[in-house]
Amino acid sequence: MAYDLDFEKPLADLDKKIANLRKREERLKPDEREQLQKLEQELHQQTGKLYACLTPWQTVMVARHKDRPHAIDYLDRMCGEFFELRGDRTYGDNPTIIARTAQLGDQTVMFLAHEKGRTIKEQQYYNAAMAHPEGFRKAYRAMKQAEKFGIPVVCLIDTPGASITIDDEARGQARAIADNLLLMAQLRTPIISVVIGEGGSGGALGLGLSDRILMLEHSYYAVAAPESSATIIWRNAKAAPEMAEGQQVAACQLLQLGLVDEVVAEPLGGAHGDYTAAADFLKQALIENLRSLRQLSVTALIEGRYTKYRSMGPVGRLEQVGVV
Repeated sequence: MAYDLDFEKPLADLDKKIANLRKREERLKPDEREQLQKLEQELHQQTGKLYACLTPWQTVMVARHKDRPHAIDYLDRMCGEFFELRGDRTYGDNPTIIARTAQLGDQTVMFLAHEKGRTIKEQQYYNAAMAHPEGFRKAYRAMKQAEKFGIPVVCLIDTPGASITIDDEARGQARAIADNLLLMAQLRTPIISVVIGEGGSGGALGLGLSDRILMLEHSYYAVAAPESSATIIWRNAKAAPEMAEGQQVAACQLLQLGLVDEVVAEPLGGAHGDYTAAADFLKQALIENLRSLRQLSVTALIEGRYTKYRSMGPVGRLEQVGVV
C-alpha cells in the first residue's frame, strides 16, 4: 500500500523502514526481526489513529486518491454476471453512467454508477465521471425498467459534478437531472444511493434521491467541490481546505446532520488499500438495507421518502450540531 498523500508522510517513513528490512528478511538477525515486528505494529496503530481523525479536506484527498476503487471495481467484486443497458433513446449513449442489472446476493438489482476511468484514455472515455445529459436520461430509462419489473435500484455515486459544457446545456442537462429527481421521488421500488468517493453537485444529486443514502467512511458529499465553492465565495480556489471545513463534507459530519443514513466502514487506511475488503463491507451493507426496504409496501416507501427529505435541515437540529 502506497502512502503518498501529504498528511501520510509519517506513515510513509515507517513503511520505508519496513520495506528496507523486508528486502533482506531471510538474513535478518533476531533483534532485527523483532524490530520489524514492532515497526509493523506501529504502522498499523498509527494508520488507525490518523484515519480515525481526518480533517474534512484530508477526507476529500482520500476520496480522490488515484488508487481508490471505482464503481467497476466494486461491481466486479460484489456481483457475478450482468446485463448492461446502453443509450437514452433520445440522443445517444453516455458511458459515464453505467446501467446494469446484476445479482447481489440472492436478488436482482439495477445498478446505476458513475465511472471515472484510470488511464488518460479511460478518463477521456468516461469524461472523468462528469455525466452528460444522455447519461442521466439513460439512468431515468433504467429506473423505469426497474420499476416495471419490481427490481430495487442501487446508485454508486463518484463524481465531482455533472458536465457543464455549452453542448450539455443545449441538450438539456438541467432538465435531465430534474427529471431524475422527480422520478426518484415517486419511484415504486426501493432505492439506495451510496457515495463511494466524490459526491459533488448536481452530478451526484441526479442519482442521490433515495430511500437510504449511504457513504463510505472516507468519501465526501457536497453541493459543490470545495475548490469550486471557495472560488465562488472567496475568489480563491486555494482556500478549499477552509471551505471543506465549513461545508462539513465528511461522512461522519453528514451522518450527524441527518443528511445520510449510514456510514459504511472502509479497510484500515482507506478503501484503496484493500479492494476486496471494501467491496465486502459495501455488499453487506447493501444486502441488509435492501432486506429491510423490501419489507415495506410501495405506499410506505414513497411516503417515507417524502418525509425523509421534508425533514432535512430543520434550524433546531442545525443549531444542535453547531451549523447555525
